[in-house]
Order: sequence, then structure tokens, then C-alpha cells
Amino acid sequence: METVSSSVNNGIGTIFFSHPKGNSLPTPLLNSLIHNIKDLGANDEAKVIVLKTGGEKVFCAGASFDELKAVSNEKEGFEFFSGISKVILAMQSCPKFIIGRIQGKVVGGGVGITAACDYTLAHESASMRLSELALGLGPFLIGPAVERKLGKANFCYTSIDADWRDSAWCKANGLYTEVYKTHAELDAALETLSKKFSEYSPDAMRELKKILWEGTEDWETKLFERAKISGRLVQTDYCKNAILKAG
Repeated sequence: METVSSSVNNGIGTIFFSHPKGNSLPTPLLNSLIHNIKDLGANDEAKVIVLKTGGEKVFCAGASFDELKAVSNEKEGFEFFSGISKVILAMQSCPKFIIGRIQGKVVGGGVGITAACDYTLAHESASMRLSELALGLGPFLIGPAVERKLGKANFCYTSIDADWRDSAWCKANGLYTEVYKTHAELDAALETLSKKFSEYSPDAMRELKKILWEGTEDWETKLFERAKISGRLVQTDYCKNAILKAG
């Protein structure tokens, strides 16, 4: 079943989401995710936020193909892609550090959410792929977040050559902070790190996050402009046929 939940324990806020199709991102799930990020961001009991998903093989497969197939006009396309934009913006504006538990593969919009985390701990199976170009789209709206982590050159390479990059590449190029061989090691490191963060000064972390995200002040305009591009392209015959073949 599709689910999103949040909790706070000993100063550590946790947001969990799951979807049977690779933890993909249909609109109701995106809306719940936005709500939970904003809610924990405003909750004084949560000093740090951990973002995690269900299963072991996939962290997030990106956009919901079922919804993409159902998009019938540019307005619907814009509204769909705006959902992922709003999640990234909620993570950007959240006053608390967000730690991503990347236990498996990340694709498309999932890469954008991963890149919007402030700190990422990953399993060695967590390869990534920007698959949009192969679908007749492009990583437009997640581009600013991904480029912020990977740099312009690596964003260029991964966008054009829509192939898999393994976790070692992701760590070497800034998407992941650390990579672990087992899920047990990943969870032990996550527990240690989140506990340490929860004991830091909330005021200091909030001010540091502002500095770390300097230069992203125009994202609200930029991401929605990019969502319009995706909303237009998803109406093309090439894109419709590619989505039918892939999904």
C-alpha cells in the first residue's frame, strides 16, 4: 500500500514513504510528503529529520508512470511535475538538516529528492540514473538540485548519457556522503549521525543551512518554469510512446 508517515523520537524526526511500484511518486504521496516535511520543520521537538523509504532495493523510482500515462494536456502535465518541484522546495526551505537514508536505487525524480537532502548515507547498491531523456523529457525541474550536488559538468554527463552510475561514483561526485556495504552498517551509521545532529544547537543548524543553500533563492520561479517544459513535452508523441513502452 502507498503510505507516508512521520514521527519524532528523542529529537529525531523521521519521514517514511512507500509505494508498491518502486517507491514512485504519485500526486497524493507527493502532497503528503510536502505536508510532513513542513510539519516536522515547524515541530520544535524534531531537531533533525531523517528521510527513508520502504524495501531494500529501491529508494525512489521517481515519477508515477500511471499518472504520466493519464496526463491529457499541458495544464495537467504542469500540475503533475509541479508536485516534485514543491517537495524539493519544501526540503530547501526546511530549517532543519534532512538526512537521506538511500538504501537502494534512485531514478529520475528520486535523484532530485536525494540531491535535496542535506546529508546522504547510502547502501552500495544505490546506483542512480537520470532516465528522463530516454523518455522524451529531461531532468529539468530536478536539475538545480542535482547540479548543486554534482556540479555542472557531471549533471551534463548524467543528463545526456542516461545510464546508471554506481554508488562509488555517486559518493566521489557528491551525491552521497558515505556508502556502506550492508544495510545493518547503514542503519548503525544513520542512528549515530542522527543522534549527534539532534544534540547540536537548532539555531546554529538553521543558520548554517541558510548559508549552505545560498544561491537557491530563485528556485521557486525556476522549478515551476521547468515544470512547464516537462508539462509540454509529456504531450509529444515521442514521450507518450516511450512512457507506454517503459511502464
